[in-house]
Amino acid sequence: MSLLATSAVMAHEFKAGEVVVHHPVVRANPNGAKVGAGYLTIRNVGSTPDRLVSIESPAAASVQAHQNIREGGAIRMSEHKDGVLIPAGGEVSLMSGGDHMMFTDLKAPFKVGEPVTGTLIFERAGRVPVNFIVEPIGGSPAAEHAGHKVGS
Repeated sequence: MSLLATSAVMAHEFKAGEVVVHHPVVRANPNGAKVGAGYLTIRNVGSTPDRLVSIESPAAASVQAHQNIREGGAIRMSEHKDGVLIPAGGEVSLMSGGDHMMFTDLKAPFKVGEPVTGTLIFERAGRVPVNFIVEPIGGSPAAEHAGHKVGS
């Protein structure tokens, strides 16, 4: 029974139209943290590109898809202003160490075992409600954002 439950959690997916959202997660963060990081993979099984245009969650004042931009020897993060293109027949991952989601002005810290709800909004597929699993802090990239300012 435990093995089945683990498999179901590991493979959680959400689908709307031709878009499949695979394994949305956020990292637990310490009390007092006002930002959190989220990750997922978006697969477009259709023959037409789509675009993630915005993200909403009642857990935060705002959620943005962020990109890492290399400038000389430094990397800075900024919002994907035009959204995130999901190519036809392709996929995009927002993952630790790369492009990711930033939850800002958290209402409460993310805690393991307490789900975080959200909605991904696509140009073509529309609104896709998702449940983010809260993973442990261990190696948490969320800590890297402690001093992060949106749009900086």
